Amino acid sequence: MTTSPSETPGSAERAGAAAPAGTGSRIRARLDELGLTLPVVAAPVAAYVPAVAVGSAVHTSGQLPFVEGSLPATGKVGAEVTPERAAELAAICCLNALAAIEALVGDLDQVVRVVKVTGYVASDPQFTAQPAVINGASELLGSIFGDIGQHARSAVGVAVLPLDSPVELDLHVELASAAQAAAATAPAAAPTA
Repeated sequence: MTTSPSETPGSAERAGAAAPAGTGSRIRARLDELGLTLPVVAAPVAAYVPAVAVGSAVHTSGQLPFVEGSLPATGKVGAEVTPERAAELAAICCLNALAAIEALVGDLDQVVRVVKVTGYVASDPQFTAQPAVINGASELLGSIFGDIGQHARSAVGVAVLPLDSPVELDLHVELASAAQAAAATAPAAAPTA
């Protein structure tokens, strides 16, 4: 994904709005390597919460491509918004979803599998390349998480999205069990004599 600095998810303009970093987080280190920053969790635009944990699963609410509280583009993909720009917006939605997950569970290193991405693309009636738009999120997840970022997916064309957003997506991830998470963060035992 090639964009100008003002359009890149996690760009320097958004660095000041970053969520707190986890200590020694391998996913945070990977985000740094990619030049990305997780934003502050976007405030809900209606009566819901950004993410919910059920057992070892986390489900996010639909995430719009908010950057510092506003949408960087509005309109239909294939009309006012190019497919390439929409793919960039899908990546921003993905970062917003990851921020919601991290705010809920404390550390993205607890994610052991990205299970599913559901992407919605506000589409001009003639536009049929919704999968290419949602690839912006899918490719980002692969870059961040590697093999555990491979996921099932739906890419759905819709007539309109909230606030005239061109794209929206939600994530479903699996977390390490409580015992696995505790073992992963516990200090190594000292060797015995």
